[in-house]
Amino acid sequence: MNIYRKCSVILLTTFSVAIASANAQVNNNGQFRLNPLEIKALKNAGSNAPGSSNYSAVQEIVVMGDPSKPGVYMILLKIAANTKIAAHLHPDQRVATVLSGTWYFGYGAQFDESKLKRLPAGSIYSEVAGQNHFAMTKEPVIVEITGYGPSGVNYVDPADDPSGKK
Repeated sequence: MNIYRKCSVILLTTFSVAIASANAQVNNNGQFRLNPLEIKALKNAGSNAPGSSNYSAVQEIVVMGDPSKPGVYMILLKIAANTKIAAHLHPDQRVATVLSGTWYFGYGAQFDESKLKRLPAGSIYSEVAGQNHFAMTKEPVIVEITGYGPSGVNYVDPADDPSGKK
């Protein structure tokens, strides 16, 4: 097994063991744990949830914490195939792991396909606080994002915000 495959297996195993639902599994000491069936049962927070891109093709599932409040949070983004997300930023520092599919991710103030980097499952990347970035998919993708809230989203061009907030 090559090193990249081992890392992917470790990341996915760690994710499956470590994440949990704030509503059902976190105790007073901050301890939590969910198995894969419990992860699948988590509810979709919708496309306009804090920390998401507001695209209807992006479902956000809050795994831990509350992205709209100060503190650590973890979300899953399920992104449909053939989705292009315009340049935007988040006010909080975030790190992410691609759990399934291939995510194409780039930094900059406008969507530029030539600046996208191919990130297959097992890849990690950062979303720097206040730094513009953009992304796209060719197949369904699941990304896990951990940040320190409060989170939100601001588009470089407000007309690109699919929520209609300008």
